[in-house]
Amino acid sequence: MSQPRNRWIVQVILVLAILAFVGVSVIPLLGALNNTPFSSQNTASTGGNLTDSQQKSKLEDQVRGYELVLQREPENQTALKGLLEARLQLLSQKEKSEVKPSDIQVVIEPLEKLAKLNPEQSEYSVLLAQAKQQIGDREGAAQAYRSVLDTKPGDLKALQGMVALLLSQQRPEAAIGLLQDTLTDAAQANTNQPGSIDTVAVQVLLGSVHASQKRYTQAASAYDQAIKKDPKDFRPVVAKAMLFKQQGKNQEAKPLFDRAAALAPAQYKDEINKAATAPLIPNPTSSSAPPVESKPK
Repeated sequence: MSQPRNRWIVQVILVLAILAFVGVSVIPLLGALNNTPFSSQNTASTGGNLTDSQQKSKLEDQVRGYELVLQREPENQTALKGLLEARLQLLSQKEKSEVKPSDIQVVIEPLEKLAKLNPEQSEYSVLLAQAKQQIGDREGAAQAYRSVLDTKPGDLKALQGMVALLLSQQRPEAAIGLLQDTLTDAAQANTNQPGSIDTVAVQVLLGSVHASQKRYTQAASAYDQAIKKDPKDFRPVVAKAMLFKQQGKNQEAKPLFDRAAALAPAQYKDEINKAATAPLIPNPTSSSAPPVESKPK
């Protein structure tokens, strides 16, 4: 497993897994840019010493160029990827308050084509779902997540996104049911395709959903099941430590943080130790669910 992928996993565990306590929305579309298969394609050409206005002008020229190519070749994936990234970079130059639904819509168009042309690359469908959710198209977002989960029920980014969407709709029982069904089907799925569903990650996600509803007993039970499933996996240990920390049970949390740091690969130990000592952030009224990626190697 690549280091960038591992780094994303640790961010999930140590940042987003505490969403039950600090509240985290679905992964922002722009932040997800770094996780897409085309994230470095245009970065060098739009960086350097250009001013903001020069960068904007250059990106707009690129958009027009890609649009001309797509008029002749509507399924040219190089042009679709380039158009998507250029539009995302233009979007990133705006303040959050300046972003309009129409700005997101022009990102959705190439994403829909890329998702259709690359059904095996779930990142496109996940980004599409996130974009649709940002413009208020919840049904469209749910459909995009389902398109992934129908063929890859263990896709954790899609699973997390669907859970977060359900929680944003105040449907925690539906989110819990989805995760429980995934766990029920995991044995058969992993028999057919070994490793297709990371049951420990799904258990951690389930525990975090319970925690987001302040069902601390059920959350602890879910984490305990995950720990029992794989005692050497640091992810549920960190999650349970955060659960105790939120409840003010610092004496119970400390040995769990220590254990997680001992179990985790070397590159994650500092981040776990920081999570152990970081001050708590007051819990807002909104709730969501954390994405939990595959176990780092």
